[in-house]
Amino acid sequence: MKTIYTDALVIGGGLAGLRVAIACKERGLDTLVLSLIPAKRSHSVAAQGGMQASLANSVKGEGDNEDVHFHDTVKGSDWGCDQNVARMFAQVAPKAVRQAAAWGVPWSRVNKGDRTAIVNAEEVTITEPAEAHGLITARDFGGTKKWRTCYTADGTGHSMLYAMDNKAISLGIPVHERKEAIALIEDGERCHGAVVRDLITGELVAYLARTTTIATGGYGRLWSVSTNAIICEGTGQGIALETGKVALGNPEAIQFHPTAIVPVGILTTEGCRGDGGLLRDKDGYRFMPDYEPEKKELASRDVVSRRMTEHMRKGKGVDSPYGPHLWLDITLLGREHIEKNLREVQEICQYFLGIDPAEEWIPVRPTQHYSMGGIRTNEQGEAPHLKGLFSVGEAACWDMHGFNRLGGNSLAETVVAGMIVGEYVADACQSYPMGSHALGEQAVLSQSQQIDELLAGEEGESPFALREHMEAIMMDKVGIFRSGDELAKAVSELRELVRRSDNLVVMNKKRHANPELVAAIRIKKMLKVALSVALAAEARTESRGAHSREDYPQRNDRDWLKRSLVFWGDDNQPRLEYEDLDVMAMELPPGYRGYGENNAIAHPDTEKREAEVAAIAARIEDRHQRQQQTMDYQLPEKFMPKNQRRGELS
Repeated sequence: MKTIYTDALVIGGGLAGLRVAIACKERGLDTLVLSLIPAKRSHSVAAQGGMQASLANSVKGEGDNEDVHFHDTVKGSDWGCDQNVARMFAQVAPKAVRQAAAWGVPWSRVNKGDRTAIVNAEEVTITEPAEAHGLITARDFGGTKKWRTCYTADGTGHSMLYAMDNKAISLGIPVHERKEAIALIEDGERCHGAVVRDLITGELVAYLARTTTIATGGYGRLWSVSTNAIICEGTGQGIALETGKVALGNPEAIQFHPTAIVPVGILTTEGCRGDGGLLRDKDGYRFMPDYEPEKKELASRDVVSRRMTEHMRKGKGVDSPYGPHLWLDITLLGREHIEKNLREVQEICQYFLGIDPAEEWIPVRPTQHYSMGGIRTNEQGEAPHLKGLFSVGEAACWDMHGFNRLGGNSLAETVVAGMIVGEYVADACQSYPMGSHALGEQAVLSQSQQIDELLAGEEGESPFALREHMEAIMMDKVGIFRSGDELAKAVSELRELVRRSDNLVVMNKKRHANPELVAAIRIKKMLKVALSVALAAEARTESRGAHSREDYPQRNDRDWLKRSLVFWGDDNQPRLEYEDLDVMAMELPPGYRGYGENNAIAHPDTEKREAEVAAIAARIEDRHQRQQQTMDYQLPEKFMPKNQRRGELS
């Protein structure tokens, strides 16, 4: 058996994984990254609009700080997030942006003086102060009180990933490409590494480590149409789930992005609407002010997606061979702005639609985009019931986003969580022993036998057929609007697919470079994650954030202010448990989110906690001291210093 040893094993070569690897390497640890593809092709590269951080450099960001960013994030989550984590995130985000600049990210900058912008469909003049000239600027995004989203035109993820990968290269961090972790090596108490399959040769290798970090992104490809890259199949969550010790937290929390192009589902950034773009129906009518008169197109993503769907249900969608859609109009921004700040959107429209978005409207509709849930971790990023296993980024339920993520907070989370969790991973590497060779040998043998049986079979189920069926179930029954009847059907049908996946067959019997074998190995894990999503969605009889139940339209804090946990049992079936969110420990108790009717069912402790928080605010004027009295969160000491802002002394 071939064995590779390292202190810190990171599975996933995107921004989150690379940032954890950098943190470990800078602490003097032997660090290694596994990636399905070359790291610079990871899905992080597709992020367009930007990352949120309360720098407050631009005049439209004045007054922004960690408190405002925290409040926006908690409200955006529909009070489903871990507020300690949201606080940690808001504190470190400005440091992450500035560090990225030092590592080579060419952030768009403030230009002093007058400039024109489109705000609420009207051209306005914005005057930037001379003292802000050259500082990192920001654009408007949905669900935020301030312009906070730092960007590099609409290629932010691209520039960040290239800078991060170059930093990893400069530190000598090896990235083993075309390698797939197909199982974790664990003893029921601690993770010892992973069984890894070489996608080219088919060889199985035991990677043994003191810590293992899963940073494999989301599971959007469980749906037939998604903005996610084709590698975002949820297999990282799947190998963790298969241990039986690791839960998926809030797997039902799935975000649908409002503006993916029709029919292929490629994303057009929220920056289109942040910069002033409008949504129009088949009559050319701008409809969002009718639904959300205050925020309009810049309501939170889950809200905009639902409003668009509701409008199409009224017959206001544009008929097409691919179903109804709506229009995204960015023509009013002007060609110069589009070619400078939305150039990727322009290229996508030209290559995939054959249109010029400076002259023509873009056909869009809501499409699966992001997984708020994932591998449940504690605030240090470690799985509570399997020591040595960490997760970060979209793969994890850390839980910063709750039931809805604000645009710009995901790209920020990759590097911010990577910075924070990376320090805790490094700490663990200094205390946990090296992974067990005997366990590694046993795990490789088990996976090898399973592959032997799969290749030896002559009759059974096609992995491609099972996947196509799964994607249709998720698209039709576990979408933007959900109902108990449809979710019950989804759970029943997915249970049957899980059963059928025990009898797979592949026609291609080669062990090397065999896409059919890869599909067969992955589909079992994908089906387990898909069933977890549907089961948790069926059980949650309320509407919260992106989880919208038409048969239970109210947010129910009294009964459902809790996090879903799905474990995989020895009987090859999922098991649901729950983790209560403590209102009395919240800095921001549950309240009105600001969209639609305020019909939430209140938690019995909400009024009491609101009174406590108000009393602290009345007693303590300094916002830093007040925050420490309201809620105590822990961070690595290096990230605790206050963030500096233009015009602030402290």
